[in-house]
Amino acid sequence: MSSNPVAETVTALLPRAKAELAELVAFKSVADFAQFPRSESEGAANWVADALRAEDFVDVAVLDTPDGTQSVYGYLPGPEGAKTVLLYAHYDVQPPLDETAWTTPPFELTERDGRWYGRGAADCKGGVIMHLLALRALKANGGVPVNVKVIAEGSEEMGTGGLERYAEQHPELLAADTIVIGDAGNFRVGLPTVTTTLRGMTMLRVQIDTLQGNLHSGQFGGAAPDALAALIRVLDSLRAEDGSTTVDGLAPESHWAGLEYDEEQFRKDAKVLDGVGLIGDGSVADRIWARPAVTVLGIDCPPVVGATPSVQASARALVSLRVPPGVDAAEASKLLQAHLEAHTPWGARVQTEAVGQGQPFRADTTSPAYQAMADAMAVAYPGETMQYAGQGGSIPLCNTLASLYPRAEILLIGLSEPEAQIHAVNESVSPEELERLSVTEALFLRNYAAG
Repeated sequence: MSSNPVAETVTALLPRAKAELAELVAFKSVADFAQFPRSESEGAANWVADALRAEDFVDVAVLDTPDGTQSVYGYLPGPEGAKTVLLYAHYDVQPPLDETAWTTPPFELTERDGRWYGRGAADCKGGVIMHLLALRALKANGGVPVNVKVIAEGSEEMGTGGLERYAEQHPELLAADTIVIGDAGNFRVGLPTVTTTLRGMTMLRVQIDTLQGNLHSGQFGGAAPDALAALIRVLDSLRAEDGSTTVDGLAPESHWAGLEYDEEQFRKDAKVLDGVGLIGDGSVADRIWARPAVTVLGIDCPPVVGATPSVQASARALVSLRVPPGVDAAEASKLLQAHLEAHTPWGARVQTEAVGQGQPFRADTTSPAYQAMADAMAVAYPGETMQYAGQGGSIPLCNTLASLYPRAEILLIGLSEPEAQIHAVNESVSPEELERLSVTEALFLRNYAAG
């Protein structure tokens, strides 16, 4: 990175940033209070609130949102007449999955092979730290030239919509000229990228019942309808022979027009086992950014250890459907529900329940903020040009903000590049990416103010 005062300040602040990220990662802030104590999320929220107060933010508040979680808000006044920029991140994290599979404890930030490991290091506690680093660098080099609002969400990973509902009830709170969502990532380490589309998401819980209770498989098997077998049939109906998603009424064919994703690189990024083929057709970018994708997230059935020779009376699964821009998530949810019901065999009783939902998003890349970001990335990543990419994941708040503030420019950047392995075991963040993106954000704020 070429030397400049902002970059030099960020570099000097990096040890402090690492220590702060370690403090924030230590909170087990999973917004599923059946699994993790509410106090862990509340502790993380208070940490963020204290950090904002220490940076001279005013009106700092821990907001109780309708889904029972908390989001943190703060406002940093800029010069009179300045533009307003909203910086977003979330402090809640995915569950660590099998903690024994982690090389080091998931809630203990650990440096290894030049990366910092820990749940939330990249997604998205690192995003909170990125915002703080950028603002500190500006304060040390002439001041922050815009009004800044920060919002740190407490339930993004759960998809329960607390902040979305709160924003709809208090539309003035997050109003801004430009919104920077710090919850995306570069296409690869060292390649500056803005995410211009997000797939939406809907989750359904499906339960199938066939019997009043389990039956001896020797005495009744062969005629008694097996609920687990019925569920397997239903779930299999969601995919074509090549693995493409097939939900009745949902168009499977659409194409991505931006940056392409090399198939061999994708295999490496996804750590696909040798000899195992990818699923679906079309380009990789088509499949992960522009088309619907169904995933079976979990199944409730007897574990292998301790299983008895029984015909199962009930079985259930949690099914996720990612939907591309141009598809309404609520309509997709109805189609998925109808598909599950229509494909349940043998007259088995089927119940579906919507668990979470978020709309897809497409940004306006012609806005002046995109040029300001491109210029900032050119400095922070010498020799590289800003790329446009999609993201297969969902950030439900994006569409809410786009609806509430149709004139606001929305940009998505962040630390979740492929090596970060977000949502998986051994999640990590590249400190070099944290450094470069903090410089990027600081320079963007300066460029945007001058534009």
